[in-house]
Amino acid sequence: MHLSTAHLIHRVFFTCIAAIALAVPAKAAPLKPYKDALFSYGTVLETADGGDYRVVDYQEMRDINGRDQEPERRAKRAYVSLGVKGAQANETLAVGSRPLDVTRTGSASGAAFTVIFIHGRGGDRRLGANDWSFGGNFNRLKNLAVDNGGVYYAPSIRFFDDAGVADIAGLIAYARQQSPGRPVVLACASMGSFICWGITRDKQAVASLKGMMIMGGPADPAFMKSAAYKRKLPVFFSHGSADSVYPAADQIALYRSLKTAKYPSRMVLFQTGSHGTPVRMTDWRDALNWIGLD
Repeated sequence: MHLSTAHLIHRVFFTCIAAIALAVPAKAAPLKPYKDALFSYGTVLETADGGDYRVVDYQEMRDINGRDQEPERRAKRAYVSLGVKGAQANETLAVGSRPLDVTRTGSASGAAFTVIFIHGRGGDRRLGANDWSFGGNFNRLKNLAVDNGGVYYAPSIRFFDDAGVADIAGLIAYARQQSPGRPVVLACASMGSFICWGITRDKQAVASLKGMMIMGGPADPAFMKSAAYKRKLPVFFSHGSADSVYPAADQIALYRSLKTAKYPSRMVLFQTGSHGTPVRMTDWRDALNWIGLD
């Protein structure tokens, strides 16, 4: 078949455009709904700051006993979809000065986004990978990651000091290397929040992050002196109002000081919720969409 010079130029042009499109990672759209009817927030009792501050109704009999087949051990089957386990693997990564054990769910490279969850004291990677605990909330996170082309890491934290911070800084750098130019979100629960606050002082790690989540953790009174604060890294807080380990008042005070400074922050307070409530009840899709995965 004979092609004119014009047709050849036209074909070469669009072939090049297609090649460029394949080489550049697709821009992530907001996360698609996944079991929102089961995991979205219930009744909002109070709202302020244009919706950035919300007090959400929490009731133990409904939100634990009504949601779990075995309270605090095994969610009801409707909350869990196990097909995602086919995209899950236990790995040991060389990301710093020593190996780091992780559970990865999703593609190891070329992911549209990365979420890293840091457990609290006494936990390991199994906590963040458990499909059945915390009302199935981690199973939902896994499915959100896989269905939207992302990847989720649950590492084992051995130290909650500078050594642990260095491990996670290495994991953040690894995630960026595996999926160049794509967003990374760091989420920390309970005592694991010391890792998040430590990362906020690491200028290089902060430059690789899109946002951060603090779930039932301590407040950091020195946060406003950090590299993350200077960069205005979005921070999402969730906390139980009856938390006896880390008082909600401290986290609320930090959130309000950030809002006064017009810093990008959001807070969900679970009325009557205890220390473990945020890990069970935080709506991952809502939080990640607010942070933005583009």
